[in-house]
Amino acid sequence: MAAIARWCIKHRLVAVLLWLLALGGTATGAAIAGSAYSNDYEVPGTESGRATALLERGFPGAGGDSDTIVWHTDRGSVRAAAVEERMTDMLDEVAELPGITSVISPYDSAPGQISEDGRTAYATVTFDAQADDIPVARAEALVDTAKAAAADHVRVELGGSAVALTEAPGGHVAEAVGVVVAAVVLFLAFGSLAASALPIATALVSVGTAYAGIVLLGHVMTVADFAPMLGLLIGLGVGIDYALFIVTRHRKGLKRGLPVPEAARIAVATTGRAVVFAGATVCIALLGMLILRLGFLNGVAIAASLTVVLTVAASVTLLPALLSFIGMRALSRRERRQLAEHGPQPELPTGFAARWSAFVERHPKLLGVVAAVVMAVLALPTFSLHLGTSDQGNGPASATTRQAYDLVAEGFGPGVNGPLTLVASLDGADDRLALDELPDRLAHTKGVEAVSPITYNSSGDTAVLTVVPDSAPQSKATSELVDRLRDDVLPAAADGSSLQVHVGGVTASYDDFAEIIVGKLPLFVGVVIALGCLLLLLAFRSLGIPLKAALMNVAAVASAFGVVVAIFQWGWGSELLGLGSGGPIEPFLPVIMVSVLFGLSMDYQVFLVSRMYEEWLETGDNRRAVRVGLAETSRVINSAAVIMISVFLAFVLSGDRVIAMFGIALAAAVALDAFVLRTLLVPALMHMLGGANWWLPRALDRVLPRISIEPPECRVAADTRAKIPTRVIIPRTEQAAKTEENEDVRDTAG
Repeated sequence: MAAIARWCIKHRLVAVLLWLLALGGTATGAAIAGSAYSNDYEVPGTESGRATALLERGFPGAGGDSDTIVWHTDRGSVRAAAVEERMTDMLDEVAELPGITSVISPYDSAPGQISEDGRTAYATVTFDAQADDIPVARAEALVDTAKAAAADHVRVELGGSAVALTEAPGGHVAEAVGVVVAAVVLFLAFGSLAASALPIATALVSVGTAYAGIVLLGHVMTVADFAPMLGLLIGLGVGIDYALFIVTRHRKGLKRGLPVPEAARIAVATTGRAVVFAGATVCIALLGMLILRLGFLNGVAIAASLTVVLTVAASVTLLPALLSFIGMRALSRRERRQLAEHGPQPELPTGFAARWSAFVERHPKLLGVVAAVVMAVLALPTFSLHLGTSDQGNGPASATTRQAYDLVAEGFGPGVNGPLTLVASLDGADDRLALDELPDRLAHTKGVEAVSPITYNSSGDTAVLTVVPDSAPQSKATSELVDRLRDDVLPAAADGSSLQVHVGGVTASYDDFAEIIVGKLPLFVGVVIALGCLLLLLAFRSLGIPLKAALMNVAAVASAFGVVVAIFQWGWGSELLGLGSGGPIEPFLPVIMVSVLFGLSMDYQVFLVSRMYEEWLETGDNRRAVRVGLAETSRVINSAAVIMISVFLAFVLSGDRVIAMFGIALAAAVALDAFVLRTLLVPALMHMLGGANWWLPRALDRVLPRISIEPPECRVAADTRAKIPTRVIIPRTEQAAKTEENEDVRDTAG
């Protein structure tokens, strides 16, 4: 690390130009190539996956995106001549739009597209491609054409995936707000405009490069459309934090009287080690998603890991180069003046940080219980977690897709918004006879509202029919209907024949995806925990440290999910935040959140415990190690947490429900991790465990490879102490008096 820092400082202009070249090159490539994101939830081998494949083979070209145009009148009927004429003209115009393959009008004898009370009707519009491949301009043309037909007492709303493209948030307001808040916090922490600008600049360059890289990545593998925003969210948070830790260490070196190049080199060689280690834990946690072997999540994992790798690389290469450019301006004017007048001064932890550290040392049991109770209470909502996919019924009340969803649900029943598609493979007359009897059997099945006629393909070997549930798409009752059809109704209907009927459709595919995720989640969590514990075991040569870290990470994840369930599933305040109504939690959220939260939790664990570990190696005194480590790191950890929380919460402004889920979950987890776990529960437990914190069996110590994140002089001090045959042991009363005296000195200085 020291050699890397030395080269970047010596060739600072080259280092900066190389990063700017990387940013410009990837951005240019992304602009030329364009994006190619895909939200493909289909999992090969599932029932819904087989239904989709069979439908595409039997009905080629029938896979275009279907959207709806809904109109409602609060006076008279939609069958009134004036309304029918106006809407028919509008549908004729829609049929002429580019990319539209068919329009099914309720006035052309389409069954069931006019509500029983005659006040609501809808038309089905089919594009020639899936929503991911439809230009936004074509979707906007559809919306504009349909909306132009609205009149007094006649509302026109639109729903569907293509229409939702027109509601996608534009601009980068969320990122801008997060960066501005982070800049303010950094300036308050450093008092230097130059020093506060460096973490922002480093993060923006690395995250910008990563964002463009993710756009290019979408052309070689499946990458979800929210992956770039997720990468921005994680990259800005950890990028600014990593740079903050290194700049803080650099400023300490300057205050000790070190030259600028030497202070920057030492900062990278010491704190930079912890940054690289912390970044590695985040990447390992993210790449743990690969063991699930789901293409949809593979792209998210690699995209997010790419962002973290680039932020770490920028922190240990670009940042030292920039630090050498600004020189002594990394300190505020007051600090530079004091350094010139009084020379280097010993920097002891003072003020609230020192008093809080001493307070935790005196009351570890009480504070530990309080922290545990807070985490447990916040985790309670997690037990009611319901995985499913939110739909346009969970969108903001002002969105046309939400209003179309509500109109259809009110006029035709909630199940019309999420019909099930049954696809059958036929082989002979017996299969056809059994299929002809299926609609009547389905109509008498519990949970079924309506059944469409059977449609056969030209060769007669494939057929399709639609089942409308009597419950909403995201309802548990709809999921139970899917299981009932697959387990009981369809096998009974096929008895005595070779008929095979598969249940597909958006609702069924989401259920299958959620089931796959839940089934693999225990293995995934176990692997992530095991890898994280192994890294901490290698770094801190202790069994207690990684076990406590695993327990704290689980607590942070559970409490963060409790907050997410309360806001997004129970709907507490979601409408006020512009996030729509309550609904199920996305099935992929637990996997991604566990990866990200375990990685971020490890960050604070590494930065906190590494300082304690340094003190333990130098003194062998656990109480002093915990007290000094907490006093010296709590302020910077809290500042880093405030920055990260601000960045994450700013993404609520994105208007995207999924991104808002990530933002609130990450902000809640970081807040609890920094202010409850790392500065309260962890030090309390370490005080209670004493020297057991650092225990490692000798046999295991001999076989483990050594990964050093502490400064070399600390290890030398520890080895020197280990060679001394006898030690002078201070009596407990004298040691306690000495501790209290040191605390009084710090309190007075504060």
